[in-house]
Amino acid sequence: MPALACCVDTAAALGSPGYALAAAGDFSLPPPVIFSDLPPSTTTITTTTTADWSPSLSSSLYKVDGWGGSYFAVNSSGNITVLPHGSETLSHQEIDLLKIVKKASDPRSCGGLGLPLPLIVRFPDVLKNRLESLQFAFDHAIQSQGYESHYQGVYPVKCNQDRFIVEDIVSFGLPFRFGLEAGSKPELLLAMNSLCKGSPEAFLVCNGFKDSEYISLALIARKLALNTVIVLEQEQELDLVIEISNKLCIRPVIGLRAKLRTKHGGHFGSTSGEKGKFGLTTAQILNVLKKLEHVGMLDCLQLLHFHIGSQIPSTTLLADGVGEAAQIYCELVRLGARMGVIDIGGGLGIDYDGSKSTDSDVSVGYSLEEYANAVIHTVQYVCDRRSVKHPVVCSESGRAIVSHHSVLIFEAMAASAYCAPTFSTLGLQYLVEGLSEEARADYHNLSAATIRGDNETCLLYTDQFKQRCVEQFKQGTLGMEQLAAVDGLCDLIGKTIGTNDAVRTYDVNLSVFTSIPDFWGIGQVFPVVPIHRLDEKPTVRGVFSDLTCDSDGKIDKFIGGESSLPLHELEGGHGSGGYYLGMFLGGAYQEALGGVHNLFGGPSVVRVLQSDGPHGFAITRAVPGPSCGDVLRVVQHEPELMFETLKHRAEELTDDDGNSVVTASVLETCLASSFSKMPYLVASSCGLNAMNNNHNNNGFYYCSSDDDCNAAIAESAGGGGEEEQWSYCCA
Repeated sequence: MPALACCVDTAAALGSPGYALAAAGDFSLPPPVIFSDLPPSTTTITTTTTADWSPSLSSSLYKVDGWGGSYFAVNSSGNITVLPHGSETLSHQEIDLLKIVKKASDPRSCGGLGLPLPLIVRFPDVLKNRLESLQFAFDHAIQSQGYESHYQGVYPVKCNQDRFIVEDIVSFGLPFRFGLEAGSKPELLLAMNSLCKGSPEAFLVCNGFKDSEYISLALIARKLALNTVIVLEQEQELDLVIEISNKLCIRPVIGLRAKLRTKHGGHFGSTSGEKGKFGLTTAQILNVLKKLEHVGMLDCLQLLHFHIGSQIPSTTLLADGVGEAAQIYCELVRLGARMGVIDIGGGLGIDYDGSKSTDSDVSVGYSLEEYANAVIHTVQYVCDRRSVKHPVVCSESGRAIVSHHSVLIFEAMAASAYCAPTFSTLGLQYLVEGLSEEARADYHNLSAATIRGDNETCLLYTDQFKQRCVEQFKQGTLGMEQLAAVDGLCDLIGKTIGTNDAVRTYDVNLSVFTSIPDFWGIGQVFPVVPIHRLDEKPTVRGVFSDLTCDSDGKIDKFIGGESSLPLHELEGGHGSGGYYLGMFLGGAYQEALGGVHNLFGGPSVVRVLQSDGPHGFAITRAVPGPSCGDVLRVVQHEPELMFETLKHRAEELTDDDGNSVVTASVLETCLASSFSKMPYLVASSCGLNAMNNNHNNNGFYYCSSDDDCNAAIAESAGGGGEEEQWSYCCA
């Protein structure tokens, strides 16, 4: 008799105890039998033993060398490290991510900053390296091909409008005349402010739909000696530009966005092609030229802009679009416009999965150098054929500049675990006696299939048997204990045959909607990797469930087309926390798009610079995420009034005669603390006493244990030791 048959042999269960399932602890199943014609399980992790595991194997498993490029690696301790200067980073300059997390989240009493997780870690050194790498790629292409003009890029602030990111880009781009692109009035205001400290030659490109206020602001920017270009997205915008520029007596510099025929076929190409959202058709461009000539402003038209779409997968598609745009540029020159700049828009992609694929929305098949060479070669070729002077080349590369410099760190708090069912002869007999005739027949057929070793039929009858039992339970003819026995028996059968889903669910202290909205909204995948324990073999596979009360609040798609991720067992068991994961390459768009679903606000943020000091890095800025009060204000609630209402209610209903520990003042302190803390989980509760004594820390303390909480409280009361010499400021 096959091994599984002993689980379900009715005769054995009811009449011959010697053949029945043994009691829990006395029964062990042999390894599962898999049909040879079934595909191998995708949840199988390499057969390398734990003792043979190494950080290099983890690097390969998680494809760090592919998507990480020259910015991320796995060190000998099994931790993810950041290479802040890219390929030029020296070994002693690598930054251990785990050390940053510990420094940021440990209580102040332990020398940390007390920031709650989740945490965004920004690396301005990486940002600087990305900007310089882009500039150098174009400079090299220009020099090697004899191009007779120069490149100067702009950063589209919509990718991430964070003040310090924008200011860093302007500062790092000062030697390169690097500018900014804005698509709304608030973005234009912040760009104007930031570029006051930038190069006078840096472009301020004004894209997006425009009204009279937007155009007036852009013209004022030009009056303030900013190199502002108003790009026409719609034909009717020209009338406003002409009218307002005459009224303000400010001569504008005008660009126009062409709607190319070249079509990007991927998800990110929806804005390209003849039916794209933005841009002017050939007929509309001719109308603009005629109108400008009629009012004596044809010399104001100096820039041609186009956009094929984000994440351009190949240089073939890129060259096709650039070639078409270059022909339009040459035609504008022929028709009398004083052209000088061709703005190739965005589209410079990054390799999210390390596959270097040319037919994927999450990868690209080229390097920065190949991208720049394709652009310069194509523009030069077209202009030389038309005997047109080479234009300044501008690009609006946002994703490629900011994606790598930001890492989202979050913690797994708990993980589901499979509990092997246990049976006894009596329990199995009790189950069978309560079955309907149809369910009993399925049970007999199931038993016969196991005796034959027919696993496929066994699974068929298992599903049918379970469904009949569920129907009986709904009708009230099967008890809860019997239904639990059915579930246990069916799970045991599935486990024995090898069809049970071995993927675990890890509960993470995160909101997908707030921190990774592109995953939820458009199915964008990002590299997700444990940032430590990579010297250990991951023994399970898992998916992630976030804190929101929403079925979409999960991460169950990963790079490489995987539906689960190799993970480690949580140290200390279920609910222990302390397992840190990083989501990489998310510096573009995620913060700008994040919402407040379930009123979870944004993560805490630290800004980290490489340092030659003993720690290898310096945290130059640390900011806790929005508090409960902050996110309540976003949806028009008034936390101060809410607190007063609840405080009054506590005073009315609480016995304040001294006989109760929970007095009105204690409740008041708890309520006040709740409004000031972040909405995310902490590793353990500090309790009412801690909340009562910890009201001066502004919600900064992240307590991983009660001892940490007590130490933090003592420090807040003035009992802390000498402060460690770290460079940071909490704002």
